[in-house]
Amino acid sequence: MRFLVRAALMAAVLATAPFGGGGAHAHEGHDHGDQPATATPIAPRGSSVTDTLELVAVARSGTLTIHLDRFATNEPVSGATVEVEAPDGSTGTASATEPGSYRIAAPWSEKAGEHEITIVVTADGSTDVFPVMLDIHEPEGAAAPTAKTSWFTTPAFATEIGKRVGQDGVLAVAIGSFLAGIVVALLLRRRSRSAAALVAVLALATPVTLVRAHGNHEAATPASGPKLGSRDQAQRMQDGNLFVPKPTQHLLAVRTLVTEEATHRTAVELPGRIIADPNGSGLVQSAQGGRLSAPPDGFPRLGAPVKKGDILAYATPPVQLVDSSDMMQRQGELDQQIAILEKRVVRFQALAKSNIVSQVQLDEAREELRGLRERREGLDRIRTAPEALISPIDGIVAEVNAVAGQIAQPSAIVFQVIDPKRLLVEALSFEAPSELGDATGRLATGDAFKLRLLGAGLADRNQAVPVHFAIEGDASGLRIGKFVTVTASRADGKAGIAVPRASIVRGGNGQSLVFEKTAPETFEPREVRIDPLDGERVIVAAGIGAGKRVVTDGAELLNQVR
Repeated sequence: MRFLVRAALMAAVLATAPFGGGGAHAHEGHDHGDQPATATPIAPRGSSVTDTLELVAVARSGTLTIHLDRFATNEPVSGATVEVEAPDGSTGTASATEPGSYRIAAPWSEKAGEHEITIVVTADGSTDVFPVMLDIHEPEGAAAPTAKTSWFTTPAFATEIGKRVGQDGVLAVAIGSFLAGIVVALLLRRRSRSAAALVAVLALATPVTLVRAHGNHEAATPASGPKLGSRDQAQRMQDGNLFVPKPTQHLLAVRTLVTEEATHRTAVELPGRIIADPNGSGLVQSAQGGRLSAPPDGFPRLGAPVKKGDILAYATPPVQLVDSSDMMQRQGELDQQIAILEKRVVRFQALAKSNIVSQVQLDEAREELRGLRERREGLDRIRTAPEALISPIDGIVAEVNAVAGQIAQPSAIVFQVIDPKRLLVEALSFEAPSELGDATGRLATGDAFKLRLLGAGLADRNQAVPVHFAIEGDASGLRIGKFVTVTASRADGKAGIAVPRASIVRGGNGQSLVFEKTAPETFEPREVRIDPLDGERVIVAAGIGAGKRVVTDGAELLNQVR
């Protein structure tokens, strides 16, 4: 009995030994090596530059697209004539599709290989020749199937069996081999060695049969490479540089300038605020005070335009009880005198006809009567006529303190009228005002405007000297009282490279960066150290030299490319 058990176990071990192949092998779905990072595929392209222009030619789907920009500013060139000489010698003229982009059919670009073409560009009255080389590769096809190895000649047999058969197959093979071992043992006891050998071979061949049967269900799946899209995508490459295709540059309106060393006047930042020009503003006040009432069109609203002399409100002066009694007494006296003079004038007119009264006496009586009537009418006006509050200048209403029925005190400000085109900026300087020149004002929103120095005061205010600047250009949108950061130039200068503030962006580590354009579609981030220059520019003290193309517009958008 022990003999039978040992024989069966030995047969099972021999049959299942191939499934436990030793050695360290990679499991399915894993890789022990590092997977290299690959960039998004881009269409075949070539570029060429001159002193004034740069050109990029892109081949895609049998069409050649040509992008033409100015070398210094990266501004698209429109209205150019672009002629293309194909590798076979044929020529054609590309048609404009959008500003800075031209397109022409190129069936030769669908063939793999190196294609040398010549592009002749005529723009702004000059002609430039651009030699371009396009290297076009065959698209990646299906991967070659992996050659299968024999189970009895390679060490990978165990791994192949384990992957193809699985745990259930191994268990079935082990049970079958155990039963076959019992049969072998019985035959050996009967001295039938040839039959035992045949059964052993069948037991060992079972895994191979299972492997082949399972392998017939697998189909080789071709591994296709990445395919090109309808347009290239901007991407950050492994070295940190940015690849930005020309269509994306046009969409983001990326602009550049060529850096140069120069001496620039330094600047100082001053706190300031917007004030009204004394010659372009006015206050509307009541001289006597009184109850306010609106004109026929109502009180003017804030921001309403008014003209000089327009009536903005009425102020009816209040009359005290004592004053009213005195006025009534005075009116009674005047009425009595007027009645006496009227009768005298009538009598003098009758006597003048008979020359009893001279004409001189009649005229004097008439003049005296007219004066009394005017005095009487004046008293009536004082009691009933309101004071008209008129606009002193042309402008807009900047302040309104009028309500119908309100009692306005004498010298109280009822309206303020300002000419919005005549505003000033008052800044506080802690330096000698004589060293300051023209300046730039910048609001909290980032809007900037030019300033012209008018003068400085002699009396200090909080240990600072008030300095007035006139706003040049359009002052619309500015309001009195807004705080302004004034960047005023000084007499001394500073040597360096000046770039716009919009060129400076923040890197992931907080360091100031600029993007240098090193190729038509490549931008390299450069760490720089900057010093303030004025309201719109900074000095690059270190990090980049002269003669480099630095992005001035669109730097913030490029900084978002990943």
